[in-house]
Amino acid sequence: MSTHAAQASTKAASKPATIDAVFGDAGVLAAEFPGYQPRPGQVQMAEIIRDAITDSRTVVIEAGTGVGKTFGYLAPVLLSGRKAIVSTGTKHLQDQIFGRDLPEIKRLMGSDARIALLKGRANYLCPHRLKRALEEGRLQSPEWVRALHRIKDWASRSIDGDIARCGSVPEEHGIWPLVTSTNDNCLGKECPQFDDCYVAKAREAAHEADVVVINHHLFCADIAIRQSGFAELLPQADVIVLDEAHQLPEIASLFFGSALSSGQMLDLVRDTAREQQAEAADMTDVTQVAQQFEQAIDPAVQALKNARTDRIAWAELADDAGINAAFDTLQERLDALRAALEIAAPRGKGLGNCFERAVQMSQALRSYRSAAEDAESVRWLERRERSFTLNTTPMDAGKTFAEIVESQPRAWVFASATLAAGKDFSHFTRRLNLNLALCQQTPSPFVYPEQALMYLPPNLPDPKGDPDYTLKILRLAFPVLKASQGRAFLLFTSHRALQEAARILDGKLPFPLFVQGTQSKAALLEAFRQSGNGVLLGTQSFWEGVDVRGEALSVVMIDRIPFASPDDPVRRARETQLKDAGLSPFAAMALPEAIITFKQGVGRLIRDVTDRGVLILCDPRLQTTGYGRQILDALPPMRRTSDLRAVQAFFTDAADPVPANE
Repeated sequence: MSTHAAQASTKAASKPATIDAVFGDAGVLAAEFPGYQPRPGQVQMAEIIRDAITDSRTVVIEAGTGVGKTFGYLAPVLLSGRKAIVSTGTKHLQDQIFGRDLPEIKRLMGSDARIALLKGRANYLCPHRLKRALEEGRLQSPEWVRALHRIKDWASRSIDGDIARCGSVPEEHGIWPLVTSTNDNCLGKECPQFDDCYVAKAREAAHEADVVVINHHLFCADIAIRQSGFAELLPQADVIVLDEAHQLPEIASLFFGSALSSGQMLDLVRDTAREQQAEAADMTDVTQVAQQFEQAIDPAVQALKNARTDRIAWAELADDAGINAAFDTLQERLDALRAALEIAAPRGKGLGNCFERAVQMSQALRSYRSAAEDAESVRWLERRERSFTLNTTPMDAGKTFAEIVESQPRAWVFASATLAAGKDFSHFTRRLNLNLALCQQTPSPFVYPEQALMYLPPNLPDPKGDPDYTLKILRLAFPVLKASQGRAFLLFTSHRALQEAARILDGKLPFPLFVQGTQSKAALLEAFRQSGNGVLLGTQSFWEGVDVRGEALSVVMIDRIPFASPDDPVRRARETQLKDAGLSPFAAMALPEAIITFKQGVGRLIRDVTDRGVLILCDPRLQTTGYGRQILDALPPMRRTSDLRAVQAFFTDAADPVPANE
């Protein structure tokens, strides 16, 4: 046997073939990391997934914080040797799994599985649209011109066209929509630069890979429209892993419905002008009609200011004369643009694409306004300062989801740190129609009674009836911040409360203050970590997906129980549906959702076996109501106290003179 063959044989023989060979005392992880100890929850999770893959079953797993769920599902997937799709809740986690976790576990296991990353098309540079933008040179500011040339320089070096890798132009920059494509404006195989298309290359790599990493938005969008490439990929997969699965019901509702926005309308206007100049310069009337359509958009935006809230059922606006008049004009101008584009369409592929979009948009707007109310969906409007979106959301997105799950035998794994309300998974499984799924909780390795203390301050004000609620809870929290020397997340259930807290604390804390919205989330977190004693104020986006380990984060405060807004039109429709089914909307929806969200916020505190910290829960309803006690019982088993001295002793490591009451 040659030396090369002997080395290959030794390597093959060393590859783990069982879960124990990966996670056990003598497994590959133990060999790599000195002092490694198996985590029972991780082993249990991996074994459940291994069996689900073998039997083509559907499993729902709540993996407690610290279980190590990413390796917990990647190891059995790689051991199976089957084609798998791993979907995550955020692009950030998607990049982390593809760029760090998956290569690491592959290396440790000696796996030769081919892996690929696939995002939605808006995440990839479009060479055709970049070329057009450079040729036209009509940008709104010199800064945009500079950004465009930085993108051009990056494009000459880029291998995959992923705009997240263009460090010189932030992803949130307004120029990106000009140089990326959408389902509406993509020319597909008719594009003159199709051979250079990064989207097409990413999809081809995904088809050839053994493990493909995507995100829930792409997953649900492609199931819904069956045309973005993933619909062709799904039938090939034997295993589907959906991480951060608690986000799926809302994302599925969004994508299994439909939406028509003023932004899409403005995109059509801009693209029409560009294509007319490029393909039919003599047909100036097309651009004129497009401009007339554009001039009808802002009056529609202004008319919607008559709506009582930013999210409202369309039925409540049906009799508003001003709104109807504005949208009548919008429809007329859109129909005129459609007619003009029908004449221009034969002049070029770009104009033909614009015509098809105008037809679909005109039909969608007319259908939205004229549709009869039904029990299957809810039509609602979301307005912003300068834009609007007309939404149609299905009441039961789970029907579509269940059809996909049951379409052919394969393993489905739904995983998250928060899926159950206490030990009850029914809220999650009902939303996705996963009635036959095996549901399992796997324990966290953290010793919460030793690592964390729950502080329930006494004499709390009523969060609903007291206009000074935020001021009063900050006064109660201040001695804790003094004892911890900052190092705290103060989490709020509304932007209004966040801004009020920021005003109150500005210039009054002896620690650096970081406020959500003042800079990007990543930059804010990095500045908080570097400060060593900062206090960060955040709302919903900081309740989950944020990992700050060690002493930099030693206190988490939550201002109140995170009940969703009762005025949300989709929520109100679902409440009615639950009542009609004989269920209590509070018990079947509001409370489970609050528990799951609460668990996400609490999960920010302890992120490692060596972490220690105090959790401040401010809402008095947690102590005075039955549902409040249900929420507390669903949280990790921390010691509880209402005595500030116990909190202060926790941070000084002194013998606790006032025992924390269980």
